[in-house]
Amino acid sequence: MRKLFLVRHGEAVSGSENPDPPLSKDGENEVKKIAVFLARGRIGVTRIIHSDKARARETARHIVNTLGPDPSVEVAPSGLAPNDSTALVMEAIGQWTDNVMLVGHLPFLGRLASLLVLGAEDKPVVTFDPGTVVALNLLDDGRWVIDWVLKPRMLGA
Repeated sequence: MRKLFLVRHGEAVSGSENPDPPLSKDGENEVKKIAVFLARGRIGVTRIIHSDKARARETARHIVNTLGPDPSVEVAPSGLAPNDSTALVMEAIGQWTDNVMLVGHLPFLGRLASLLVLGAEDKPVVTFDPGTVVALNLLDDGRWVIDWVLKPRMLGA
């Protein structure tokens, strides 16, 4: 069964401090706890693709540093920014045969999850607090379903 993991970047510093804000200290700590949980669960990700924004790049780096050297890490040339269309990613997802993790932003991730599960971007299916991971499974009939959701607060972060 193919899996897709949607990860919202960890909490970032204020955008007024930096036009491309990095993770805050709390955000780093949350992401590290999430990464440990994912590593223990042996999620079988072979690729981690993140947006080019600092907070997503840092989130992906913390996750891969904990998972180990197996997943490749790639920056998405386009398609994962907060207000991007889901069309590019939907096309790519249809071609993937491995388990992939996307690290990105709202509102993009929310729209993508809704489109995959419900077939419509405008029908919210899950909320993404900073650091949230949504695990989706592709069923034999081609439908995506939410397998589980992990939020940092569930780990005491």
